[in-house]
Amino acid sequence: MNEDKFNMEIRKFLKHVGVTSQREIEHAVMKAVESGKFKGPEAFDIKMTLEAPSLGLSHCVEGKITME
Repeated sequence: MNEDKFNMEIRKFLKHVGVTSQREIEHAVMKAVESGKFKGPEAFDIKMTLEAPSLGLSHCVEGKITME
């Protein structure tokens, strides 16, 4: 296995995940603000699940995002 190529493939995937996830979060927040669901500085819980079924991998990261 070429570890450098493997590492680059992982980084490429994670960059794609990061960019698209940020876009989706921003879109959801804008809709919540427009609909009045969020009115001021607030925080919301967030969870991301990474799955690779063929590897038996399921990893969940949970956090909180604060809006000011």
